[in-house]
Amino acid sequence: MDQSVAIQETLAEGEYCIIISFLAVQGVLCEGDSRQSRLLGLVRYRLEHGGQEHALFLYTHRRMAITGDDVSLDQIVPVSRDFTLEEVSPDGELYILGSDVTVQLDTAEFSLLFRLPFGSHTRMFLQEVTKACVGSICLVGFNSFSFSLGGSNFNNSRLNEKGLLVDQSSGGQDKPESLLPRQNKSKSEITDMVRSSNITVSNKAHMLSMQKFGLRDTIVKSHLIQKEEDYTYVQNFRFFVGTYNVNGQSPKECLRPWLSHGIQAPDVYCVGFQELDLSKEAFFFHDTPKEEEWFKAVSEGLHPDAKYAKVKLIRLVGIMLLLYVKQEHAAYISEVEAETVGTGIMGRMGNKGGVAIRFQLHNTSICVVNSHLAAHTEEYERRNQDYKDICSRMQFCQVDPSLPPLTINKHDVILWLGDLNYRIEELDVEQVKKLIEEKAFQTLYAYDQLKIQVAAKTVFEGFTEGELTFQPTYKYDTGSDDWDTSEKCRAPAWCDRVLWKGKNINQLSYQSHMALKTSDHKPVSSVFDIGVRVINEELYRKTLEEIVRSLDKMENANIPSVSLSKREFCFQNVKYMQLQVESFTIHNGQVPCQFEFINKPGENSFCKQWLSANPSKGFLLPDSDIEIELELFVNKTTATKLNSGEDKIEDILVLHLEGGKDYFLSVSGNYLPSCFGSPIHTLCYMREPILDLPLETVSELVSNMYCVQLQLKNKY
Repeated sequence: MDQSVAIQETLAEGEYCIIISFLAVQGVLCEGDSRQSRLLGLVRYRLEHGGQEHALFLYTHRRMAITGDDVSLDQIVPVSRDFTLEEVSPDGELYILGSDVTVQLDTAEFSLLFRLPFGSHTRMFLQEVTKACVGSICLVGFNSFSFSLGGSNFNNSRLNEKGLLVDQSSGGQDKPESLLPRQNKSKSEITDMVRSSNITVSNKAHMLSMQKFGLRDTIVKSHLIQKEEDYTYVQNFRFFVGTYNVNGQSPKECLRPWLSHGIQAPDVYCVGFQELDLSKEAFFFHDTPKEEEWFKAVSEGLHPDAKYAKVKLIRLVGIMLLLYVKQEHAAYISEVEAETVGTGIMGRMGNKGGVAIRFQLHNTSICVVNSHLAAHTEEYERRNQDYKDICSRMQFCQVDPSLPPLTINKHDVILWLGDLNYRIEELDVEQVKKLIEEKAFQTLYAYDQLKIQVAAKTVFEGFTEGELTFQPTYKYDTGSDDWDTSEKCRAPAWCDRVLWKGKNINQLSYQSHMALKTSDHKPVSSVFDIGVRVINEELYRKTLEEIVRSLDKMENANIPSVSLSKREFCFQNVKYMQLQVESFTIHNGQVPCQFEFINKPGENSFCKQWLSANPSKGFLLPDSDIEIELELFVNKTTATKLNSGEDKIEDILVLHLEGGKDYFLSVSGNYLPSCFGSPIHTLCYMREPILDLPLETVSELVSNMYCVQLQLKNKY
């Protein structure tokens, strides 16, 4: 849940500044062994004299910040010349791309260490802080900054020499326990630490994740993707995928019978939990001790024949997903992103929903989803909708911010696990138990809701599930292998499932683990051999060289040139608030072409306010076309000048080719005046409809009324 809104409620415009924008992220303040949750808010504000400044507001909170009453201001740190915020690697920790981000905040007087959750929101926050630092100047007059917070006026407060907020009216004291001794790590040491864990430069997954700005780089990237099979080969990696609904229990047993017994050491572990904590505190509060307990239990239960590094942990209330890789593969993991989607109460809360981690392993993109769907036998349609909501709302930002976000289905391999909660229908409890005793799993499987819904193509379309050769995993009496004996006496069901989608995937096993009795569910595991595309560095270099040579030859032989299907556009009888659209086609020649509508000399926009071009810029591959739409729309902002004749439907657009020539497009038309956008006092002097009056008459009326108003103003 985005907590920025709650914090914004605490900010009000003061006497000396106006709040312009606000961006927040939740983190953990690290002080030795102590961990304290903090909300970090970047505030941009406009000073009385017109300048703009930034500051970091640090808030404490007892629970997830839903309203302004849930937070209290702890500290204000001006973004001034001595302010720095940079990513560091904590001593003794293996740097894994995708792990939580540790940042160090330094000023002239103190240093603070924060751990922020890895993901697109944190990256956006840090980018905005970086921008603020680049443009920052010393904060003059900030100590007199007047604002309201949580209903309390802080006009009598000031910032002390350490940046802490002190209320002079009550004799407030500094908070030295919030400070951290400055760490003596040089920037070069930090850079080396990060660089040593990155992917090799020859790895396409790393190269293509770098932000590209030029057209040439875009074309190279496109050709490399098209020729991927020329420089890669398929190598199998063993994946362990496990799911366990722990019913709010703490780990009471060793997890090795589930995670590592009877299998070879996997290359990748994907371990998901549901109902990690059922308490109302877990629902409203950010932290739960169960997260650390189960993380430790999983880490201790991994295969003893290999060393593993944690790539990412993501949790939404009680839904948690853990991703580990063998340490020797860690350098080939890139583009790690984690996101959550709540589908519970009001369709948004996190008691139900999904969490996902996406990453690149060598040259193959993989997305792992852990979900807990709606409960109860009759709610299969709600489960279907939960699945659809997760698919539509789960979006991962890409490294290049100009690219659209990735959805779950935009990956080479998708692994979906969790308590999907689909039940056995049309059979009563005794019939289900009888078929289980007879081990007639295939007969029972015919009544499985998930099988029926997949066959109807209402859910998990394109996914595959292995054969169910194990008995249902729900519901048991906790601590035993006995079926539910409670008053509800739930019918057994295969609630806990693993499905997959993609190529080069071979399922080696799919089973439940009856030995674990902590929960009313049994854990499920599936082991896969997944073919991952790995780069042959020598072939990669040869392919890259061939592409570059080909582009060089093309660029040297030609310059960009396009043809336009139309250059003159006439909009007839334009009316107020009625959209008119004219379109034309740009056909590119034999050279990649980047185009953009540019401003004419002395103008702030490439077209007038009532006109727009969509798209206004882009690029074209050789011998390709793109359609451009010119949209003319007159609203209340632009109607006044058009009514009076001060403006006309006339404009010239300049279409510029990067490295080529400019093309000029003529736009003309006639506007039908209306009362909308005309001054009321002007309309009062019209004896005929405005549409029937000559334009000169309307213009004269507007001019005369302006003169009258000016005379009255000067007189009084």
